[in-house]
Amino acid sequence: MRELNTNDVMQSRLVGELAGAMPFPVIIVGRDERILAINSQAESMFGAGTIGRHYITVMRQPMVLDAIESVLRLSEPAQAQYSVSEGGHDLHYAVHARPVVTDDFACVTVAFEDRTEVEDAGLMRRDFVANVSHELRTPLTAVLGFIETLQGPAANDAGARMRFLEIMGKEARRMNRIVGDLLSLSRVEANRRVRPTDDVDVSAILRSVVLSLSPFAQKQNVALVLEGAEGSDRVMGDQDQLTQVFTNLVENAIKYGGAGRQVSICVAAHTQEPTMRGPALRVDVADQGEGIAQEHIPRLTQRFYRVDSHRSREMGGTGLGLAIVKHIINRHRGRLRIESYAGKGSCFSVILPYE
Repeated sequence: MRELNTNDVMQSRLVGELAGAMPFPVIIVGRDERILAINSQAESMFGAGTIGRHYITVMRQPMVLDAIESVLRLSEPAQAQYSVSEGGHDLHYAVHARPVVTDDFACVTVAFEDRTEVEDAGLMRRDFVANVSHELRTPLTAVLGFIETLQGPAANDAGARMRFLEIMGKEARRMNRIVGDLLSLSRVEANRRVRPTDDVDVSAILRSVVLSLSPFAQKQNVALVLEGAEGSDRVMGDQDQLTQVFTNLVENAIKYGGAGRQVSICVAAHTQEPTMRGPALRVDVADQGEGIAQEHIPRLTQRFYRVDSHRSREMGGTGLGLAIVKHIINRHRGRLRIESYAGKGSCFSVILPYE
């Protein structure tokens, strides 16, 4: 590769224009190993004032430096990975270093392809598989252990057999709930970009949910109060999915609201809902329970996240309910708002847009 003629102003200007035209971060390094041009996207990564500096003082990660050195030495393309932490979040880039050689000009283009979403998706998949394996392994191990006991020491113990079968049934039902929620989450994610087109009555759905959960509420000594659902409040939606959303929220409120207390379900139409910047239907599900500490609220809709793992499992929770709720509401182009303070109860608000 030949050295760049520094007096050739036209070529220098062309290099800068080409870098600026790129839709992703690009740095151009000359044969003298100094930076000839950098576009605005790359400046946001490495800062201003890099023109004329040696590339080693700007891009400090060894893999990137080795790739550029290889291109300068061999005039062959090279690739590397570049990672940086920004605002508590890791950003990942695939770096493509390519030689550019003409009769009177030579340089190296260093392009940064943002792979953060791909890396995050891969991490989510790995975490998801690990969580599913963990959630299923515990009840499965218990069931296998009881089977071995029934086949051996407790083979002729009728009392132990009945106790073990009861526990095995409980653990099998837990596994069945996890599998059911996983299938439900999969279906919701498969249709997340397809907006529902049915005309559904949200108030009618709420009346049905309250009616179906009344026996459970009575068993838990919890009073269910439904307000504002006397008429018809219609939105574009999926009947079954919205029923699933409100069943999950009301059932959670009953479970965690505490015996002898009240769960309120209030539906109201707003001509100008701030979170939607337009007309919307808002459904608030509020309990009078212990509440949720503020540090937990941003993570409540993550898969398998639990504030109290032991208590959640004892109550039959899978850790997927609120993740399903969030995905369904997102499909409906709605919003989920959670307000809670320790010792003061919680309020889960579903906000659905009016057409």
